[in-house]
Amino acid sequence: MIQRTDHPPLHLSWMIWGLGAMLYLIGFYQRVAPGVMTAELMVDFSLSAAALGNLSAFYFYSYVAMQVPTGLLADHWGPRRLLTLGAMIAAVGTSVFALASDVWWAGLGRLLIGGSVAVAFVGMLKLAGHWLPQKLYALASGMALFFGILGAVFAGVPLRLLVDGIGWRSVMLGSALLTAAVALAIWWLVRDDPSEKNYQSYALDSEHQSERKGGTLLNGIGEVFRYLNTWLLFLIPGGVVGTVLTFAGLWGVPYLTSHYGLQKTDAAAICSLLLIAWAIGGPVFGWLSDHLGHRKPLYALGCVMQLASWSLVLLVPALPVWLLISLLIVAGFFAGNMIIGFAYARESVPSYLSGTISGVVNMGVMMGPMVLQPAVGWVLDLLWSGQLVDGVRHYGIEAYRSGFLLMLGWLALSTLLIFFTRETHCRQYR
Repeated sequence: MIQRTDHPPLHLSWMIWGLGAMLYLIGFYQRVAPGVMTAELMVDFSLSAAALGNLSAFYFYSYVAMQVPTGLLADHWGPRRLLTLGAMIAAVGTSVFALASDVWWAGLGRLLIGGSVAVAFVGMLKLAGHWLPQKLYALASGMALFFGILGAVFAGVPLRLLVDGIGWRSVMLGSALLTAAVALAIWWLVRDDPSEKNYQSYALDSEHQSERKGGTLLNGIGEVFRYLNTWLLFLIPGGVVGTVLTFAGLWGVPYLTSHYGLQKTDAAAICSLLLIAWAIGGPVFGWLSDHLGHRKPLYALGCVMQLASWSLVLLVPALPVWLLISLLIVAGFFAGNMIIGFAYARESVPSYLSGTISGVVNMGVMMGPMVLQPAVGWVLDLLWSGQLVDGVRHYGIEAYRSGFLLMLGWLALSTLLIFFTRETHCRQYR
């Protein structure tokens, strides 16, 4: 077969990328689903706040642990097999969670889900590097966040209504079937590189040849951490994403229902607005960063705006609901700045380490909610007054505020660290 010299049409490239994005959508849905099922999970499994936070965080424990192996495998094995296997295991894990008889089986299900969908984001970035022009890479990263948060929106009001209608276990079983269907579609349609469909690849020659030749997997880990930007861009996004997902993904709904007197569906809708704003902010920040040719200033601006907004939301009691919603939308939109970190990090190391650095940064992203969700729960339990409402622990405003200070502390550190990064001007390290 004669190899064509033209690149693949964009509609084909986006379709290939989009199938990987479907798994990321499912992963994000699973990531925040416990946030609208807190009462059901606490009653079914007899959980305290710390135990619920730990159950939710089982997803993040395995997700974070898988990030470096995922980046290495994406470089040396290819995204097609990785994404297919990830989707199949996610379907199994979702079934285990849905059928769990106790918290240990539920935790195992969450562990399987988190470890398996961990391949989605890095797999998508790898596909983007091969199937899309370099100038669209940050945009693709932002669109990935959009897809993911679309999944989180499904885990808001729609999931709450389904749980009310048919129960959380039935909803999770349906989710498992959908995930299995996505696995089959990825295996059938996705290819690692355009050359497998007789098109020219967008991957840099050095990167592509390195993948074909293989190499020592562990060398990549040590090599990416020789660069200062790797360390900084590993630590920074945890404060951004940890704050968003600890609030919208777990503690926001009970906080809003307890202290603003909102119904669960209304509280879930507000958390969904936060996530929708985040979804919009990702592509906007990605496009602006590419268009302006800078990474650092926009990343810094986003962190400063988030810190200001979250400080008002979490520290000022009894805000007018309209102002509360407005501040959450601002915080969510500017949290889209974290998407810049993937292109920023990719440009900070040699191109053949692109999968590895993506995995390292994504591990840093998920460190935030992994640590903060159970930590906030631990503080809530520590300051619990002993009050129960419908068999579920009720926590006072001071308990929530004390727990939320952990989120603000990490976000403040992230804001400080971004000023120490080295600007790449959107140019790949050579």
